Amino acid sequence: MSAAPAFNHPAPVRNLIGELPTSPIGDVAALGRGNPEVIPLWFGEGDLTTPAFINEAATAALKAGHTFYTWQRGIPELRAALAKYTSNLYGIDCKSDRITVTGSGMQAIVLACQAIVGPGDNAVLVSPVWPNIVSSVEAMGGEARQVTLTSHANGSWSLDLDKIFAAVDERTRLIFVNSPSNPTGWMMPSDQQAALLDFCRRKKIWLMADEVYARLVYDRNAAPSFLEHAGPTDPLIVVQSFSKPWAMTGWRLGWMTSPHEFGELIAKVIQYNISGSPAFLQYGALAAIEHGEEFLKTMVDRCRAGRDIVIQRLAANPKVRVARPEAAFYAFFAVEGMTDSLKFASRLVTEAKVGVAPGIAFGNGGEGFLRLCFASAPERLSRAMDRVESLIGKP
Repeated sequence: MSAAPAFNHPAPVRNLIGELPTSPIGDVAALGRGNPEVIPLWFGEGDLTTPAFINEAATAALKAGHTFYTWQRGIPELRAALAKYTSNLYGIDCKSDRITVTGSGMQAIVLACQAIVGPGDNAVLVSPVWPNIVSSVEAMGGEARQVTLTSHANGSWSLDLDKIFAAVDERTRLIFVNSPSNPTGWMMPSDQQAALLDFCRRKKIWLMADEVYARLVYDRNAAPSFLEHAGPTDPLIVVQSFSKPWAMTGWRLGWMTSPHEFGELIAKVIQYNISGSPAFLQYGALAAIEHGEEFLKTMVDRCRAGRDIVIQRLAANPKVRVARPEAAFYAFFAVEGMTDSLKFASRLVTEAKVGVAPGIAFGNGGEGFLRLCFASAPERLSRAMDRVESLIGKP
C-alpha cells in the first residue's frame, strides 16, 4: 500500500494511526473519479442501484418514525430473519442470539479486531486479500502475517494449509480467511475449512471468515461456509454483508455470526463506536433478506454474463494470464512484463480511461496483477475491454 502522508499538526496522534498507509485503489480512483469519460471498474460494486422494494421498506420505516436509538446488536426482527436465512442456507440450526448487525461488513471486521487483537499480538491472513483487514490489525498494534495463496500457471489459486499452521505462534490471536476471495475469486474447499476450524479449536485462537461473497457463486447456491462445520460455541466469527448480493454498498450494513457470548461483548464495543445501526436502514435490510432471492438471482446472472465477456477477452490475449473465477465478481489477471501494478493501473485510467485496482493493494502475492470488477452491463464491459486492449495490445 502507498505510504501515508505525514501528519502535519502540532497536536500528535498515535504513530500507528498517523502511519497507516493509503490504499493504492484510492490512489488510482483519485486520478479519474468524477470524470465521465472513465469507466470505473476499480471498486467492489456493480452498476445496479438498490432495488425498489428495499428502498420502499426503508422509506416506510422512516415515515413510521423509526429514527431513534435502537438495539446495539440489531432490531429483533432482522436478527431473527438472518438466523432463519443462515439456517436454511447451510442446513444448520442458527439461533438469533448468534447474530449481530453491524454498520457494514467492514465494521464487523474492525469490531472483532478491537475485541481480539492488541499490541504485540499477530493475526495470520490468507493473501492476496482485501487490504482493509491488514490495516485493521495494524491499527490495533498487531502484526498482520500474510500467507500467500499459490498461483498456478493457468491463473488458478490454491491454499497450502501447512503454511497457515506454520505461521501461527504463541502470539497469534486470529486467523483470517476471505472465501470466496476478493480479489482472486478462489473458494476454500469444505474439507480445508473443517481442518482449519479444528486447528483453531485445538490452539484456542479465533477464526474470522469473511464470507461477503457467499452468494455470488456460479455453480451452486452458496459457497462452502465455515458455519457448516461449527457448533454455537466454536471460536468462529463469520462476517457477511448486504452490500454485494442486494446492491446495497452505500447502505453500510452487514452482520456477524459468532458465539452468543462474543456477540454480547461486541454489543459493548458497538456502544462505544456508533451505538447501533440506523433502525430504518435495518428494515430495508429485512426486506432484502425476506424478499430478495429473485433479485439475487438477477445479480448472479448479470455477473456471470459479465464474467464471460471479460474472461473470454482476457484469456484470448497471449500477454495475459487469468483464470475463470469460481465466485465473487472480479477478474484478477497478470499482464506480461508488468512489474508495477500501481503505475500500470494509473496509465489505464489516464490513457485508456478504464479504472481498475492495482494488485499491490492486496498484499503479498498481489503485485503483477490487476483486479477488474465485472458486475456491470455487458456493453459497458465490452467498451472497457476495447480500451484495455488498446494499452496492453490486442490478441
